[in-house]
Amino acid sequence: MLFGLVEGRLYMRIAFPVLIALLCLLPGAAAHSQNGQFVHGLWVWKTPTLLDLPSRGGALRDFCRSHQVNEVYLSFSSQNGGAAEQQEIEKLIGLLHKSHIQVEALLSSTDADEPGKHRDKLMAHVNEVLSFNREHPHQRFDGIHLDIEPQQRQENKGPGNLVFLPNLLDTYRAVLTLAQQNQMTVNADIPNKFLKGDASQRQALMSSLPRLTLMLYELSNPGDGESTAAQADKLRQASTMFMDMAYQGLNGTNLAKLAIGLRTPDYQQQLPDMLKVVQDTLSGNPHYLGWAWHSYNDVMPAAN
Repeated sequence: MLFGLVEGRLYMRIAFPVLIALLCLLPGAAAHSQNGQFVHGLWVWKTPTLLDLPSRGGALRDFCRSHQVNEVYLSFSSQNGGAAEQQEIEKLIGLLHKSHIQVEALLSSTDADEPGKHRDKLMAHVNEVLSFNREHPHQRFDGIHLDIEPQQRQENKGPGNLVFLPNLLDTYRAVLTLAQQNQMTVNADIPNKFLKGDASQRQALMSSLPRLTLMLYELSNPGDGESTAAQADKLRQASTMFMDMAYQGLNGTNLAKLAIGLRTPDYQQQLPDMLKVVQDTLSGNPHYLGWAWHSYNDVMPAAN
């Protein structure tokens, strides 16, 4: 009897840690625990302006710490190609990594959806990121963040005009293939126009990448005379509506998680509070990825 009791306790002491380890290996658990919390992203444009003085990198890190940012989307292009500048980018990534902040290479275009020279140009930029990672294996980019905006071109204007979507999704998939081969994540910014397509269009969109960021802009502005409470209520309603719209009628286990991006001009100094509104509103939704702040350049402190 005593032997059986001791044996049972020993079994539990061994089995319980093994069970916890196995649970942590499940895809859902790994994705949720990557940063220990929801994604809190920050766009950073014109990266060279962060490299001209050593203090600027520290200021970015401190800003991320004070606002609970755990991902930074750092603009990267062929103009970042010089050896000295790449060394500074490596230092900046290292500085952010030490604070457990993920870093994605931010690539932008208005026409990279189009096959041929435009898509090839974007893919060349992707390969530059991969080359950077090979040359700086200890302080590498963790992912690629796409800001491709075919909706900005005149021929693509107008409600319901998503004629460019199939080509855009082909571009997404081409980037994802290279990224996955190199153990990198991919996220892409999308306007709410993309969510207004039919179910088949949204199914294709939401299954094209594992992560998407909805740019939820111009719901409010500082001059509209609304109270902070009214702005917050409008944001709650819109974020819930678009989250529901994104997944309505869709099926499958490979659907992207969706982050909500807000911008400084819409809320000014109230933006941190509005990001919290998004978090409180959507944190219980299984499709919710987190929030993202556009952009650091709007609030970047002056150099000393």
